Amino acid sequence: MLFRESAQTIAERAFDSSLYLHLTEQFAHMHGYRPSVAEVCSWERSIPALAAALNDAGLGEVEIMLEYALPLNSKRADAILAGVHPVTGEPSYVVVELKQWSQAEPDEDDPALCRIDAYAHPVLNPIEQVRRYCEYLVNFNGAVAEHPGRVSGVAYLHNATEFGVAGLRVIEADDRGQLFTGERRGEFIDHLRAKLSDKVPGAHAADELRAGKTVPSKQLMSVAAQEVREREQFVLLDEQQVAYRMVLNAVRKAKQSDHKEIVVIAGGPGTGKSVIALSLLGELYRQGVPALHATGSQSFTKTMRKVAGTRKREVQDLFKYFNSFMTAEKNTLDVLICDEAHRIRETSANRFTSAAHRTGKRQIDELIDVARVPVFLLDEHQVVRPGEMGTVEDIKSAAASRGLDCHVVPLESQFRCGGSDAYLRWVVRLLGLQPGGPVVWEPDDRMQLLVADSPGELEVFLESRRAQGYGARMSAGYCWRWSPEPRPGAPLPADVVIGEWARPWNLRGDRAVSGAPPSALWATDPAGFGQVGCVYTAQGFEYDWSGVIIGPDLVWRGDRWITDRTQSKDPVFKKSISDADVDRLIRNTYKVLLTRGMIGTIVYSTDPETREKLRELAGGMARESLPA
Repeated sequence: MLFRESAQTIAERAFDSSLYLHLTEQFAHMHGYRPSVAEVCSWERSIPALAAALNDAGLGEVEIMLEYALPLNSKRADAILAGVHPVTGEPSYVVVELKQWSQAEPDEDDPALCRIDAYAHPVLNPIEQVRRYCEYLVNFNGAVAEHPGRVSGVAYLHNATEFGVAGLRVIEADDRGQLFTGERRGEFIDHLRAKLSDKVPGAHAADELRAGKTVPSKQLMSVAAQEVREREQFVLLDEQQVAYRMVLNAVRKAKQSDHKEIVVIAGGPGTGKSVIALSLLGELYRQGVPALHATGSQSFTKTMRKVAGTRKREVQDLFKYFNSFMTAEKNTLDVLICDEAHRIRETSANRFTSAAHRTGKRQIDELIDVARVPVFLLDEHQVVRPGEMGTVEDIKSAAASRGLDCHVVPLESQFRCGGSDAYLRWVVRLLGLQPGGPVVWEPDDRMQLLVADSPGELEVFLESRRAQGYGARMSAGYCWRWSPEPRPGAPLPADVVIGEWARPWNLRGDRAVSGAPPSALWATDPAGFGQVGCVYTAQGFEYDWSGVIIGPDLVWRGDRWITDRTQSKDPVFKKSISDADVDRLIRNTYKVLLTRGMIGTIVYSTDPETREKLRELAGGMARESLPA
């Protein structure tokens, strides 16, 4: 939340412009960058319109919480109005989505989406947008989780006439999704009076919402089975819902007119790509549409088969690998959902592929050919192995060569890392994956960042969090030899040795050994805590607390990072791979490891100078300040 005051005070501060200066400074502090000119303009035009309506309604003591951050998510509601219901006397909250639009039309394919001239892609109908904000708030804020009736929602299009946005009303309105225009401002004022009392100030109700404990997040793997079977676990917000509906619309068009098109959904770690994939798979599965999910990750696919298909063999069969379609005929599927598509390789053939199947066909072409609607979900910054080539440009080029439409939907909101955009930005600048150089972490209330002085300290800290009921894992750069799998009953070899501290890598194989889970289940089975994971078993997963050991392959010297390929034991870094490519892949590896945590990350470097730099950049959060 950027600012909170009564409607009367906000109107006064908006008049002398001090409000916008405060919002700008708070935004920069919370997100690590300054708001865009368009964002500031929207504050200057929309906030006074809302405050004036409240004051004209006699609701000057209702509390306005501006830019309210949704729990465990980087999405922000424009405003939440807090007060007391005039009839029940209970706290009452109105989620408000403010739009400057003067006109908008429903998308011709889907009324839940709409089009305005300012955007190239369709956006969510504001009625649907605010309704989903309300649902999400109820799901994750303990103050209203048991009292869902206290939350309602409105979209206020204060610049619009009824004629300009009449088409948006094709979406049925309800208590959590109402739409008001500037032309019907009187009806908006009446609605506010029906939800908020003019007799009781809203400060205490706002306090109660702010103090509401965050309900535990629905981690992907723990609810995968219900999501595929019942489709009721995840609330998709904004561009997530746009992406979901664009795929379903493409499927419908493909059926109606023998049409083929490609959808690319691109976003960073934790933007909900796999949530969208599971939501789509579940919906198509229940509709009887021939659809499959595929990845290039053995860990991800095997885990999905285990968690989502425990009791149903047919559900297990929905999860495949990218190299499963070498001999498939064209368009045998209606939909192929390619999750973690940044792991697409140049070809599906490997050393075990028979000569008959070595067609020379590119893997990306196989994936496009097999389905009428191929869907690719990817993060270009998560390429960690040579030969991985799933980029937006690769897919667009492959589509263009066939004359196919290719729609790209960018995802912006952040769900992992506590929903902290600032933390994600800190990581990519730390590693030099975005320009500007590393910056000092400024703690926010979403993500915790700590530096350990030893690997033992890191492990003890994570163990203490596990004792409190949190999930935790240790992972490291691939800088230690990985011994062959031990015989059943034999101890796991302690390959990761740092001084007197030594722990085994996660298992490589498909069977449990000496109490440690198979490789594919390291990130999700509680017994995985005792081993150190690598990027190949961590990628695609999440846990509450992430412990990251930065090895000697990435060290800080003077004013920059130095990657040392000789310190990497990863067998994929062969001599034929350039130093520049190895440098990029090592940095991407640590980006993946540093963005697995939902609540916090604790990091340790084997190099003293690097450790000192991390301590400086983490704001001094080292051993002496580690919470118990």
